[in-house]
Amino acid sequence: MSAVPTLVVIGAGPRGTGVVERIAANAPELYAGRRLDIHLVDPHPPGGGRIWRQDQSPLLRMNSMAEDVTMFTDDTVEQDGPVRPGPDLHTWAQDVRAGRATADADPAVLAEIHGLGPAEFPSRRLQSAYLRWVHEQAVAALPPGITVHEHRGHATRVSGSRAGRQQVWIQGRTAPLLADLVVLTIGHLDAEPDAEQRQLADFADRHGLVHLPPDFTADSDLSALPAGEPVIVRGFGLAFVDLMVLLTEGRGGRYENGTYLPSGREPVLHVGSRRGVPYHSKIGYPWQGERPPLPAHFGSGEVAALLERPGPLDFRRDLWPLVAKELGFAHYHRLFTAHQERTTTAWTDFEEKYAVAEPGSPELETLIAEAVPDPADRLDLEALDRPLDGVRHASYDTLQTALRDHITADLARRHDPRHSPDLAVFLGLLSVYGQLTRVGDIGGPGAWWHGFFSYLASGPPGPRLRSLLALSEAGVVRFLGAGMTVATDEDQGLFRAGSATVPGQYVTARALVEARLPDPSTDRTRSTLLRALYEDGAAGTDGGLLRVDPADGRVLDRDGTPHPRRFALGPYTTARSAGAFTRPRTGGPAFRQNDATARAALAFLTGASCRDRPTA
Repeated sequence: MSAVPTLVVIGAGPRGTGVVERIAANAPELYAGRRLDIHLVDPHPPGGGRIWRQDQSPLLRMNSMAEDVTMFTDDTVEQDGPVRPGPDLHTWAQDVRAGRATADADPAVLAEIHGLGPAEFPSRRLQSAYLRWVHEQAVAALPPGITVHEHRGHATRVSGSRAGRQQVWIQGRTAPLLADLVVLTIGHLDAEPDAEQRQLADFADRHGLVHLPPDFTADSDLSALPAGEPVIVRGFGLAFVDLMVLLTEGRGGRYENGTYLPSGREPVLHVGSRRGVPYHSKIGYPWQGERPPLPAHFGSGEVAALLERPGPLDFRRDLWPLVAKELGFAHYHRLFTAHQERTTTAWTDFEEKYAVAEPGSPELETLIAEAVPDPADRLDLEALDRPLDGVRHASYDTLQTALRDHITADLARRHDPRHSPDLAVFLGLLSVYGQLTRVGDIGGPGAWWHGFFSYLASGPPGPRLRSLLALSEAGVVRFLGAGMTVATDEDQGLFRAGSATVPGQYVTARALVEARLPDPSTDRTRSTLLRALYEDGAAGTDGGLLRVDPADGRVLDRDGTPHPRRFALGPYTTARSAGAFTRPRTGGPAFRQNDATARAALAFLTGASCRDRPTA
């Protein structure tokens, strides 16, 4: 008698839930009437996983508005499977208030749900409740015969031949789970320190200092940072925002009429980075009018042509021109159609000439200069990426005022619909990211692209930047500038930081915090699961990502051959997608990937259910 086919999903957070949802959506067509056991393996409760777990500070919030977060497909998603619509986060909160849905949450989160507006930025604990509900709906939608089993623990290894069942080993258990297929949806991963971080940690140990390496801020031991003492912070993205919140409001400080009132328990944060400025504010107005017809210059045809080229793709040479052309199209389409008084030609004439002009060419620059008189209305991606290039200050004191002005101007622009081409570029970024996931491995520069995307499109809510301004005015946060450097001073036994923005001047401190996520690494990952996969022949990139087939997420061996029984989805793979969650009606490349993986898995498992094979 044949055993029931088995699928093991390692990681029961949002991506694992997405795979289960797509299994449920596609099973009636591809797996009707058959039995299947799905095993979910995760040390955290299903739905939220580690990052979106319930037990974290209520001060930590999403950087997306409630109406901009969904876990459900719609007709904009390019997928072979059926659309199974469902509520976005705000609509779900309305359903909870109306009694149409239930929320597994404590009283504080329930109170937040009952007051949630569409343009508010929910707490991560509220998002955890939504994700738990979505997970329950996905499981409930599975047809009869498909059963889900939960296993609370860390998967440490996957073994087994390409032709046979896989063994999934779970920490603390003596016998493995047997699987016909394994899907890894393990999210962001911890990493062992690189050479620089090891040197900094050793220096801190020898001198009795504090060094907090790259980590998830919610998991860092911030109690080691003493009140009133200077702390050097390297990193100005979302990890810094979390750090800022936990070390200020989290220590009893509060805001009153735009002014920060310290508790006296805060350290003084000296923050800098490569760019020297925080991520751009989330855009604070809704889209109105005609959307740019995307993709226009970087779509499936261009991707197909790229994939036919021999040899590896170079991001700057092969991809960036297409990316820049697409973002420019989105920007100018909006400018010409919504703010035509700031242009000198008709959109149809401009579009025709723009389409044939080479990216970065003098012809394109001339076309734009003649049609868009004000340089402030032109898209300059290089200037956006490095806003402090060439900027110099004689002292850190003058830099504070200048950077507060920069942040204030960014807040004003990102909340003013007169600058709605910025929102069109945001839509262009989403479209571009969706195409890049089809390309697969784009090498080391792809990491730069991911950072550039996050800087423009995945920044903090406006209120967080207004808090940053208040903290700067209060002297709790001090800006270091761009091109930040960190060094060790053996004579003084202190960390020292400087920047290209204030040349020749430095700040010293007994504490250094790396405010960023660990970089993925094939050789430094702390995931015993991934290390075992690499030892078993899985391929990694120079940038540290697990190589997967962009078509369906199958893990690639070192010779480029897809493994028939192993899939992987998420930010640690070469098919990483943009952001943590999908905005409704934006195509959702993560949804497309989930659907492709689920359909490939069900097709394989259909064969497994039709043939006898041993259970081990």
